Order: sequence, then C-alpha cells, then structure tokens
Amino acid sequence: MSPADEAKREIPADERIEMLRTMRRIREFESVVQNKFADAEIPGFLHLYIGQEAIATGVCHALEEKDYLTSTHRGHGHCIARGLDTDRMAAELYGKETGYCNGKGGSMHIADVEAGMLGANGIVAGGIPIATGAALSAKMRDTDEVAVSFFGDGALSEGAFHESFNQAAIWELPLIGVIENNQYGEMTGLDEQHPPSTLDDLTIYGEPYGVHRERIDGMDVEEVYRTAMEAVERARNGGGPTLIECVAYRFEGHHEGDSQFYRPEGELDEWKQRDPLLTYPEKLVDEGVITEAEYVDMEEGIETEIQEAIEFARESPLPDPEQAYEGLYAEGGEGA
Repeated sequence: MSPADEAKREIPADERIEMLRTMRRIREFESVVQNKFADAEIPGFLHLYIGQEAIATGVCHALEEKDYLTSTHRGHGHCIARGLDTDRMAAELYGKETGYCNGKGGSMHIADVEAGMLGANGIVAGGIPIATGAALSAKMRDTDEVAVSFFGDGALSEGAFHESFNQAAIWELPLIGVIENNQYGEMTGLDEQHPPSTLDDLTIYGEPYGVHRERIDGMDVEEVYRTAMEAVERARNGGGPTLIECVAYRFEGHHEGDSQFYRPEGELDEWKQRDPLLTYPEKLVDEGVITEAEYVDMEEGIETEIQEAIEFARESPLPDPEQAYEGLYAEGGEGA
C-alpha cells in the first residue's frame, strides 16, 4: 500500500474505540454464556468465538446497514459485530420465545434478516451459497449492496465453496468470502486437511476462479478492517468477489466439553500473547486514543449489559408447544 493509500486508510479515533468496544462485547458475551452452559442453564451445543474477535469486528465495521452476511456454527461474534441485541441472542441460546428465532434455533442458528444477518449455519460451507444468492440479488436489483460469508478452512474442501465462487467470478458478484483460519477444523489440524502447497496461503483455493485474494493477520483488527474496506469498495464498484484468509487462533475447544487433546503443548499460550483483547487496548492507551480509566468504564458498562441480557433470557417465557409448527414454510404470494 502506498503512503497515499495508507493515509486514506487512517482509521478515525472514534471508529477504533468502537471496534475495541465490539471486541470486548463479544468476549464478555462468550465468557458469560460459557459459564452459564457449564452451570447447565443453556441447552444444546456451544461453539465459542473467543480469540477470533478481531475478524468479525474488522469485517463488520467495514459494512453498511444495507449489506448482508452469513455465519457459521461459531456465529455469536458475527451477530454482535453486526449489531444484533445481546438480550435477544441470550434468549435464543436459552431456548426462549423472545430469542431471534423464538427459541427454536439455538446457538447455531441465530438470524435476523432485517439486520442483513442471513443466519448462522450448522452445516460446513452452508452459508456460502446463501451469501452468493444475496450478492446475485443485489446485482440483479442494480444496488451497491455487498454480501459477506464467514467460513472456516474446512469449507474449502466442500463443493458449495467451489460452486459458489466459480459462479460469483463468472457473474462478477459483490461477494466477499472470509476464511477464518483458526488452525483447526473441529479437532483436526490444518496440515492433516490440506495439501502442503496450500498451507501458507489458503486463498489459493480461489485462484482457479480469478478472484481477488488476500492473506492477513486475523488477530489485528485494524488490518482486518482495512482489508475488508478495500474488498467492500471493490465489490460495490463492480470489481467482483474477494477471498480473504484471516489467520487467527481458537482459544477454546471446538465445542464446550471438548478435551482439546489435539493441541500441542504450549501452542495455546503462545497464541494468547497475541490476544486482540490484550494487545489492542494497550495499543489504544499507548497512542492516547483512550485512557485506562475510560477503558475500565467501557468494560464495566459491557459487563452490566451482558448480565442484563442473561437476566432477560432467564425471565423470558418458553415458546408454547404449538409454536413448533410455526415458521415451517415461507408465506406464499399469489397462487401459492
């Protein structure tokens, strides 16, 4: 990037503070629901985003309200970064009627179409075709909307990825694919899933389709934000799809209850030195963007928010059994 481009990408102080706030909200939400799951308050499975906060935050802060995104089974961070309310998210995890899906989706299926959040998805690569469809819709309607799909490295081995990006490249769709390379697909390391020639750059899977490709540090929220901004501008201006690999690390297991037997000794501690919730607050304090006292106030406010979200979930009613039959079919138009 040239000095002129770098200056153009200078991030305003208020945006940097909001990105810190978003990452801190994600971490607090995840940490609290982790404890509530351990206390058997939350049913089902729980896949935590702890350690990867910079990716969702950097990408979603580059989007506008009119844009779309799809998520994965590890989607709480994407939802919060997109602006969904933590109380309704908590209610969904608790299986309550006040949740985003009336308690019927749970942790892995939070969606809010009005907010452009087209759904978390328990199927590997399941969100990519949905985002591709949203991008096609934007192009057919002649808008400048952009669609983003978050997915893990395991999705690169799925046909849905290749079919979607092949079509997106042919039609020059405003699609951005974000590979969240957290070093593991469930309990399997990268080198056991991908050929050696791909390990230094997983975006090579998109090379046959001619899409723009970037590999970046997924623990650096500002690098993610700048890269996402470039991809969004390219997509809005008709430049077609982009594939971004964000190299990061998953601090918790694949799901809560995972023994994490597969981690080499010392690996987690090494990655935790780069924890964005450790390095970014220090960076902003050192540069005078925020004071330590202001950051403490921010943390206390977020802790209060998440505790109130949990209380909202606890006090909300369970859905009536009859509601199990609601929402099974889309409302039809004329002749349906």
